Amino acid sequence: MPERLFEAEQLVARPLDAVFAFFSVPENLERITPPWLGFRLVHRTTPDVREGTELTYRLRIHGLPVTWRSRIEQWEPGRKFVDVQLQGPYAMWRHTHTFAAVEGGTRVGDLVRYRLPLGRVGDLLGGALVSRDVRRIFEYRTSVIERLLGAAGPARGS
Repeated sequence: MPERLFEAEQLVARPLDAVFAFFSVPENLERITPPWLGFRLVHRTTPDVREGTELTYRLRIHGLPVTWRSRIEQWEPGRKFVDVQLQGPYAMWRHTHTFAAVEGGTRVGDLVRYRLPLGRVGDLLGGALVSRDVRRIFEYRTSVIERLLGAAGPARGS
C-alpha cells in the first residue's frame, strides 16, 4: 500500500516552553485548523494530554461528516509528540510533532506519514487531491500560528 509523506517546518518567535504548552492543549488544534473543515474536539480520555490520551474530533471533509479518533503514542514534553489515527478517513495516519529551541524562538516540525483507504486504487483515485488538501491545511495552520504566536522566519513544506 503506497505511503505518502508530508513535512513542514516553521520558526516561531516564542520560547520553547510556551510553544510546546500551546500545542499541548487539544482545543488549540481547533484554532489552527481551517474553518472549512468544521473541526471540533468532542471527547478526550484524560484531563491533560499525555502518552495514551485518546482524542475524538468531528469534522467535515469535502462536506462529508467524519469522526476522527486519535491516540497520543509518544509524549516527550518540550521535545516531541506523536499522534496516530485510530478511526478516521485514512488507512493510516501518523503525525510526529517536533520542537527545538533555536536562536530567536522555536522550530516546530511536522512529519506526517499517511495511507489512503483502498490501497493503490485509493491512492490513484484520491492521492493528488488528498496531498493538496493536506498541504492547504498546513499552509493555513502556519499562517494562524504566525498570527497567534509570532513568526521568526520562513516556513517550508513538501
